[in-house]
Amino acid sequence: MKKRQLGSSGLEVSVLGLGCWQFGGGSYWGEQDQKDVDEVVHLALEQGINYFDTAEVYNDGDSEISLGKALKGIRHQAVIGSKISTAHVRADVLKAHCEASLKRLQTDYIDLYMLHWPINPLAVKHFTNDPEMIASPPNVQEVFETLRTLQQEGKIRHIGISNHGVKQMEEVAHTGVPVVANELAYNLLSRAIEEKVLPLCRERNIGIIGYMPLQQGLLAGKFGSLDEIRPQQARTRHFHHSRGAGTRHGEEGAEAEMIQALRDIKALSGELGVHMITLSLAWAIANEAVTTTIVGSRNAAQLQLNAAAASYEISRETMDKLNEITDPVLRKLGDNPDYYENRNNSRVF
Repeated sequence: MKKRQLGSSGLEVSVLGLGCWQFGGGSYWGEQDQKDVDEVVHLALEQGINYFDTAEVYNDGDSEISLGKALKGIRHQAVIGSKISTAHVRADVLKAHCEASLKRLQTDYIDLYMLHWPINPLAVKHFTNDPEMIASPPNVQEVFETLRTLQQEGKIRHIGISNHGVKQMEEVAHTGVPVVANELAYNLLSRAIEEKVLPLCRERNIGIIGYMPLQQGLLAGKFGSLDEIRPQQARTRHFHHSRGAGTRHGEEGAEAEMIQALRDIKALSGELGVHMITLSLAWAIANEAVTTTIVGSRNAAQLQLNAAAASYEISRETMDKLNEITDPVLRKLGDNPDYYENRNNSRVF
């Protein structure tokens, strides 16, 4: 398993990381057996996967609890990334929530602690109904000073951000508090970061953690048509706004372009004799500006299939072909990386 340095942190993380959102079970992904979690985490470490990504909001903290159980006695082998909700960033609340995450994870420190979404009213509104918090969240300087205090206390090793665009990265830079990573959606159907965000991260030596590399199953080839997708997984701008449950973006989507791209990707994987999952993950991993690509694995069999992508040698010709196939989707959706809100009223800019 190849490893890359995560920004300026000095941390060496595997090019394929383990997304832990489904750990602990919940309404979004369904039930998840702890025995499977234990097996997946142990097998991941055996195969050289050392980065594990979770958040306090994943299954209301149960993801952190489940990961903590699986890593008991072997925590030193893992690099743990967790995230603080944008609704919990007032100084005293942030400190208390960090302590709670540490307790759930059964650890004395978190390797990478990230602000889950930028600090703006729309982002805050998504995580709380508190009118005062929505109207006047703490300023960016205050939040990152608190994070720096937690770092100085040894409770977190490195500070990161998640879902931050160019202007918001500038706001964070002006605080003077170094960040080592930005976690963003990145896959063949979600390439918005390529134009502006990715180059800026590379310029500033901020590692990129790519999430949702299989577009919640679309790039796994598991669906015969878009109608088979659960409404919960059809809330992004890729889909017409009428399709998803609780959709907020109000856009027309890029369904025709996406259907054609999926057909072409599947055909190309057939020509190459490689699973669509392997091809899709290998494409993301091949971008050296992306430090690690995190993917969920519900059991050992899924992990083995996902891990195969890390050793698959994808050619430049195949990369170019995949870029060509998915370019119509990129052009239709544009360069805004918030796929859940309208591009003209986004949490990320």
